[in-house]
Amino acid sequence: MTTNRYLPLTQNEFIDNFDQDSEDYVQTNYESSNGSETIRTDVWFSTPPIDKTINDEALSKLLSSDDGLVKRKGGTKKKKPQPNSGYGSCNSSIKNKYLVESTSTTDYRYVYFSSVLPSSIHTKSLIELAPTIIDNLDQCFWIDIQNPTESEMKQLQDIFYIHPLTAEDITTEEPREKCEAFNHYYFICFKTFDADAYSPTYLQPIGIYILIFKGFVLSFHFGSLPHPSNVRRRMLHLKDTLVVKPDWICYGLLDDIIDTFAPLIRGIEFEVDSIDELVLILKESEQSDMLRRIGYCRKKMMSLLRLLVAKSDVLKTLIKRGEEKSDHSVKKKNRPEISNDVIIYLGDIQDHIVAMLQSLNHYEKISSRSHSNYLAQISIEMTQTNNEINDVLSKLTALGSVLIPMNLVTGLWGMNVQVPGQFQEDLSWFFSIMACMLTFCILSALIMKSYKIL
Repeated sequence: MTTNRYLPLTQNEFIDNFDQDSEDYVQTNYESSNGSETIRTDVWFSTPPIDKTINDEALSKLLSSDDGLVKRKGGTKKKKPQPNSGYGSCNSSIKNKYLVESTSTTDYRYVYFSSVLPSSIHTKSLIELAPTIIDNLDQCFWIDIQNPTESEMKQLQDIFYIHPLTAEDITTEEPREKCEAFNHYYFICFKTFDADAYSPTYLQPIGIYILIFKGFVLSFHFGSLPHPSNVRRRMLHLKDTLVVKPDWICYGLLDDIIDTFAPLIRGIEFEVDSIDELVLILKESEQSDMLRRIGYCRKKMMSLLRLLVAKSDVLKTLIKRGEEKSDHSVKKKNRPEISNDVIIYLGDIQDHIVAMLQSLNHYEKISSRSHSNYLAQISIEMTQTNNEINDVLSKLTALGSVLIPMNLVTGLWGMNVQVPGQFQEDLSWFFSIMACMLTFCILSALIMKSYKIL
């Protein structure tokens, strides 16, 4: 069968062909009046021919389109890049042909990198990049794409035989991290983050989607990320010893993403140690900021744990796919190969992830203990304060129990009625009453002292 695209048969056509042998089935291209393009886009997926991962016809069709002709006729002049801005060595004819000035403008969403070119090529659209792709089909290259539109994804899907499920995951920004193996490429969903220097807990997850083919790599991301430029800079430093291959480019991206977590984890380590030491020695007036510090630290740890917890399984799956022995089936002939050296490096990244997870879990336990110690210390201080208040109130109660009877006695002798000693001219009654009150006060104080009330 030579036809690659098959559309559903009608009911009558299916019944007519049902009794025939499977090798003699008639493949009918039935174009329904409603929804044929939807069926072609959502259901059909053309398997690439053996030893071929790029659709030359789709590339030629892209160049022959109206947009392609306009771009080719009205293109801008190519400028010479700055010194030491490229990678690799090539002859002068290639240099003069492909030297393009790099720019950091966000409009340049396509970045093309190849080991045979002296610098990366930055373009605004896929059409501008199509001639370069055609001229370097036999070379290992890497295309980094930022914020792809739906129409661009359809073009890329046709050119590189990308499965519709993969295109759907990219356009919908699939949040789950995973590694999937298709007939001729690996698809990796990996999460990085966007940190805010003015917020201690802001870590916005951003997905980067990597497609590893047999001779090239495609990477997609929504938003500006430093990782692709870091990897290109790293390949520039290693140009004398490095042979660029798709599996190494994938390793470089994953390694650079994991390396960005190390400073945050180191900062959390210092913060946790500081909190653990200060939580028990700070005075009451200095503890007002401690609870906020503990809350921010634990929130950042939870964000990092959420970003790191699934990465180990992704790398484990990729390593497992790379370690599988290649067979001679048609299904695996186009699948990219992951070298043993890269597998070792991927294992090192996995070890780093496991170590980071262990460290974060350990710091979470320390911060949880510090949080409990802080709350326990506050509870102890509140209990001590309550005990002091109760002690003062008990003393005031004891003093009141002494003064109330004395006030009763003085009240009785202050009434406007006849009282004992009222007509006595000397002060004997006065001193007698005062002596009794003083004796009562002394006896009450001694009794309270014996019971440790005062």
